[in-house]
Amino acid sequence: MLMRWSESVIRREFEQRFQSPPAFVVRAPGRVNLIGEHTDYNDGFVLPLAIDRAVWLALRPRGDRQVLAHSLDFTGSTTFTLDNLTRGNGGWAEYVKGVAWALQESGHRLRGWEGVIAGDVPVGAGLSSSAALELAVARAFVAVSELPWDMAAMARLGQQAENEWVGVRCGIMDQMISAAGRAGHALLIDCRSLHTEAVPFPAGTTVVVLDTATRRGLVASAYNERRRQCESAARAFGVAALRDVSSAHFEAECSRLDEITRRRARHVVTENERTLQAAEAMRRGDAEAVGRLMNASHASLRDDFAVSSRELDIMVECGQSHPACLGIRMTGAGFGGCAVALIHREQTEAFTSTVAARYRAETGIKPVLYVCAATDGASVI
Repeated sequence: MLMRWSESVIRREFEQRFQSPPAFVVRAPGRVNLIGEHTDYNDGFVLPLAIDRAVWLALRPRGDRQVLAHSLDFTGSTTFTLDNLTRGNGGWAEYVKGVAWALQESGHRLRGWEGVIAGDVPVGAGLSSSAALELAVARAFVAVSELPWDMAAMARLGQQAENEWVGVRCGIMDQMISAAGRAGHALLIDCRSLHTEAVPFPAGTTVVVLDTATRRGLVASAYNERRRQCESAARAFGVAALRDVSSAHFEAECSRLDEITRRRARHVVTENERTLQAAEAMRRGDAEAVGRLMNASHASLRDDFAVSSRELDIMVECGQSHPACLGIRMTGAGFGGCAVALIHREQTEAFTSTVAARYRAETGIKPVLYVCAATDGASVI
């Protein structure tokens, strides 16, 4: 299990390495998405929350344009100059360089820094450890370079770093929720306009993330293929993105698509509608309705979008069989990673222990379950 980090711990680690206190400590959270999967890069709607697991970065400015970052999680360091950014062989350091590149491409004049990075967002679990790292690095550069902090603009630059430097064609959701999360709320995000609305959780509920302990390599996975299929479907409908297709429009004209593309598009069209319905249900405190929509989302991701896995399906079945569970679905890009459940808070302990035991009995894999609280987005501590 990953070490839980805190401001005091990351400060101490910095002082041990650099023999002085850090000038800044920044924190950027991971996220879990309640509903709205594979809709973000289709200009659609998502309903994530920033979770109480994050990437921490303690740092101090340098007098030159060198960056020296040490990762406690990967026990390695990277050093580069802002005047000569070149791609390396992958790994966490490319996210740091990618953010620097994106900031400079947008016209920002950056100052160098040296710091220590650590995180407790599980890597590859679908909880957006990469976006948390990107937004922590962006927060760091903004702090030392005395730049304005614009949440939406910085989220866009984090996405640009991942798309164009790292090579993952992710949508905007992960970076936006890491930048703009609000404690105690999910955030309904319009991925076209980046308009956000904080939506409160129904009374008496809590969120549990269920890590199947299976992992996928996102760059090498079918993620980019799914995105191409969605773009093809949008062209067939004559719209900019599948966000612009209603269920009625889809049913009237979907026969022009091949079977696979039709299924991919049907998921996105119906998922956008489910996400808006879930936000409305949360506003009126209807936890049961939110749960039903989450269950339907998983079925669509499994059957139409084909991004689930055996382990994810088993985890969802284990969760649905427990009376505390209002709804459960896979979350993240898929092919492994985590599920997310909305449950009755007073039965949290019974739910986590029973579901973990049943999943392990059926798969032989020991899962990790996290009871999550919604937190604020990236900030200087």
